[in-house]
Amino acid sequence: MEVVLRGWRENRQGAAMAMAGGKRTGFGSAFPGGMITRALIAASVAVAIPAQPAHAHFMLTSNIRVIHVEHGADGLRLYVRLPMPLIVADLTGPAQADGTPMPARYTLDRVEDGQLTHYLDIRALRHDPAGLGQLVVERHALVADGRLLRGRVEAVRAYPTLEQPRFTNLDEARAALQGPPFESRVAAVYAGETVVDVQAFYPTLRPVGNYYVFGAKTTPALKGVESLANVLFDHRDGKPHLVRALGTLEQPLVVDYTAAAKAPAGPQPWIEAVYTFVWQGILHILGGPDHVLFVLCLTIGAFGLPNLLARVTGFTLGHTITLIAGFFGVAPTALWFVPAIEAAIALSIIYAGTVALLRRAGGGTFVVTAGIGLLHGFGFSFVLQRVLQVDAPNLWTRLLSFNLGVEIGQVALILAVWPLLRLLERHAPRYVPLGRAAVVAPSVAVAGIWAVERIRLVLERVML
Repeated sequence: MEVVLRGWRENRQGAAMAMAGGKRTGFGSAFPGGMITRALIAASVAVAIPAQPAHAHFMLTSNIRVIHVEHGADGLRLYVRLPMPLIVADLTGPAQADGTPMPARYTLDRVEDGQLTHYLDIRALRHDPAGLGQLVVERHALVADGRLLRGRVEAVRAYPTLEQPRFTNLDEARAALQGPPFESRVAAVYAGETVVDVQAFYPTLRPVGNYYVFGAKTTPALKGVESLANVLFDHRDGKPHLVRALGTLEQPLVVDYTAAAKAPAGPQPWIEAVYTFVWQGILHILGGPDHVLFVLCLTIGAFGLPNLLARVTGFTLGHTITLIAGFFGVAPTALWFVPAIEAAIALSIIYAGTVALLRRAGGGTFVVTAGIGLLHGFGFSFVLQRVLQVDAPNLWTRLLSFNLGVEIGQVALILAVWPLLRLLERHAPRYVPLGRAAVVAPSVAVAGIWAVERIRLVLERVML
């Protein structure tokens, strides 16, 4: 059952604009080859920019907020998971003597390669975790029985994004909040790559009935926040009732069992599930720079349309298998596994880019891309596990719809690049190597940075 969602306006156009980059750029040239080459370069820059180490600029590398609501006789207990930038990105202070702003609470600032970089202040978190939890409570509003409830922080934990435990049901949420505030062995983690869990209790005079409202009072102006996925699980009847929305939650989520019971028949639940999870699949692949860069290199390196179709079909088959297998837990549970998959995905971009530059036909066969697809599928499953439960209604509909959304996003990327490449080959073949290199070289460079960071993290996990 899904309870009625009211009081929120879904800004699909705004989310689409955020994914597309917000505006167009024109390219002028005296010859067609130059124009097409520059278009290819622009495509490369568009996907490479969000992948730079500037994710330290409070970028939303984890683009989901999950809320579990547990009912009690004397109040509501909330378990909230959200990316740290949503908590602190707009809390920087006035400019200091060196011109940089005063760091936000629970962050440390460093200037790296002339760029201001924000890190989690691990010492401050361990010293006063409740203070960070209080910031989360203060940013959100919970209204029941006609009054604003005051939350009391009970537990706080933070993790690097790649180390976050499962949080898809109430038992997992409870387990995630057990332990020290920060137990990772990493010496430093970007604030933009930190996920925060908060457990807070909201006392009431009596059990909360059929209606309450949860929303955000304020939200930092972060790139991509329009497509932030918000998932609320209400556990009043011992089983989860789902409310979800995209965006800032400044238009709140409304949990209304009475309205749900009286509401006229609307679209079938499976239809809603198809729409929601297809859209989430599209957002995931278009918002995931590592998958985008791989698909670009895979496309640009293809030897004609038949080879492109073989590459894409193999990749699709591979990631479909492991998306499903990974979602159902058919994968190692060791701490090193998630960063190992992320490192392998980065290496797959380097491989696909190298094959594209060297023009080796044997490096992009159906079998090879299917094997690489197996790696990417596990990456997709890590995201899906955060928003979908194994016991959810219409499970297979949701699962396959998410995979379909991934395919739609993948096809959109290919259609954006392949025609440009064909036009370049037809009208200005001497510029093809330049156009190919303009896309592939920065992709490989960024992937190299990721690979080093992720392999280091794998080694740290193995030594735990």
